[in-house]
Amino acid sequence: MGQLTTHVLDTMRGCPAAGMAVRLYRLAPAGEPELIRELVLNHDGRADGPLLKAEAFQPGRYRLVFEVAAYFRAAGVDLPEPPFLDAVPLEFGIADAAVHYHVPLLASPWAYSTYRGS
Repeated sequence: MGQLTTHVLDTMRGCPAAGMAVRLYRLAPAGEPELIRELVLNHDGRADGPLLKAEAFQPGRYRLVFEVAAYFRAAGVDLPEPPFLDAVPLEFGIADAAVHYHVPLLASPWAYSTYRGS
């Protein structure tokens, strides 16, 4: 069975984004997004385990929301109000529940990027 994982790197300070809050939603074709999970990233900027696995890991559309501004403020970074980046949503699709989907985020207060990792 496949699984979904994530991690975040703080590109401003050159370290894992330990303590960043993340939410995972399932996006239904019609209706409101369904909150599946809320977590805080560990010392390595990762979830302590897969976000989805086994029967819960299903094809479909998903959204990860990374609390970027809150993380940088907690790290002592002086951000304007409102911040340039606040909660960063990444929407993606899972087409094959038999493989690993890794969705990393590289983030600073001013920019972010993502890719399908391994």
